[in-house]
Amino acid sequence: MRIRTLEIGVGAFILTGFLALVFLIINVSGLRASTGEHSYTIYARFENVGGLTVRSKVSMSGVVIGQVTAIRIDPDYLQAKIEMKIDGDVDYLTTDSSAAILTAGLLGEKYVGIIPGADETMLANGDLIADTQSALVLEELIGKFLFNKVSE
Repeated sequence: MRIRTLEIGVGAFILTGFLALVFLIINVSGLRASTGEHSYTIYARFENVGGLTVRSKVSMSGVVIGQVTAIRIDPDYLQAKIEMKIDGDVDYLTTDSSAAILTAGLLGEKYVGIIPGADETMLANGDLIADTQSALVLEELIGKFLFNKVSE
């Protein structure tokens, strides 16, 4: 009887550890439980998305307000065009807001940071953020640094 109690305890401990691991994986990966029913879509074009992926976070002032839902090439401008789903309760993004691709943490996770503007008209479903700043690419910086050293 004592061995059976011990086996049940070990099994419960392993199950708890597995559930904690699944919870950690979901939180770290950026998956969200929201269904997106109360959200709207906005777009932005960047010259270089530099490692940004679908399901990356969209944040403003450090608070997650949405996520990237698609990344594709805009054939008219030959730039990367990203599609972002913004939470419906975030209805204060103005048309002169700017977007930048930023890096979070030591692992280099990329996300889109939105900086609100001061205009009185708000972004609506399907609007485009015109003011963007592309990702900082380490290889380009090293190339510029080495090229400047060689030319001196």
